[in-house]
Amino acid sequence: MGHSSGYKIELVVRQSQVNAFGEALDPLAVAIAAFEIVPGGEWRMEAYCVDEPDAEAVKDAIRVVADAFNIGMPAYHIAPLPPKDWLAENRQSFPPQGLGRYFIYGSHFEGKIPASRIGLLVDAATAFGSGEHETTRGCLQSIDMIGRRKKPKRTLDVGSGSGILAMAMAKSFRRPVIASDLDRESVRVARENTVLNRVNKLVRVEYGAGYRVPAIRAKRPYDLIVANILARPLCMLAKDLKAHLAPGGHAILSGLLNHQEAMVLAAHRAQGLRLVHKFQRKGWSALVLARTRD
Repeated sequence: MGHSSGYKIELVVRQSQVNAFGEALDPLAVAIAAFEIVPGGEWRMEAYCVDEPDAEAVKDAIRVVADAFNIGMPAYHIAPLPPKDWLAENRQSFPPQGLGRYFIYGSHFEGKIPASRIGLLVDAATAFGSGEHETTRGCLQSIDMIGRRKKPKRTLDVGSGSGILAMAMAKSFRRPVIASDLDRESVRVARENTVLNRVNKLVRVEYGAGYRVPAIRAKRPYDLIVANILARPLCMLAKDLKAHLAPGGHAILSGLLNHQEAMVLAAHRAQGLRLVHKFQRKGWSALVLARTRD
């Protein structure tokens, strides 16, 4: 009998709670996945851990979110995984997908990238952003839309995860991109992905919080800023975003649910930004804002 290849924390929550539970479990896990059980209904979340997670830590993380939403404790369980490479299996179940002019594929893909598409090699890994989530898709559609009108010279990706959006900008615009993330593992994965996609000379990935990273401050202002994080951090960073965005520049904001649009827009309109376009898909939103020329 083989040893367990890790552990899985599993729970069922509502779609509006997925992000919050994901953030709470993130420090305990190396990868988190969420699947819609029934369209418009509940979602199954799975958090994968290398070692057996502390039961009290899991309980506390789930309780904090349940209390925040004023709901009862959702049923959850912790179970050992069978002895196999679940990450490799996850990669195999990640089919190539076309989105606008982008073609997202894993390293197991043996076909050819369509001639008219920009290829993005991203494996299912320990950083968020394989192109499957609606927020990532909304951002890619927004980058595609902006890129068809003009080529931004300086671009920034705040909360870069796997680096998929930074790489999309580098390949679309052939201009330098700075990316940052608060999670060291995401920074490691993103740097690795830039090498695999041959854009490591264009994309610089830094570890740090928001706009405080010295390299980000040094290169401002930016023609395009992408921030695929969460609604409340977006609101808190609105003033910093304006300070780093060039007059006439654009910002793509995502990681928010449809009902959070008004809150995020209000925070940015107070900074003189206006809504240009929005993409809505399966309850999630991506907003394209513009800073008026001073």
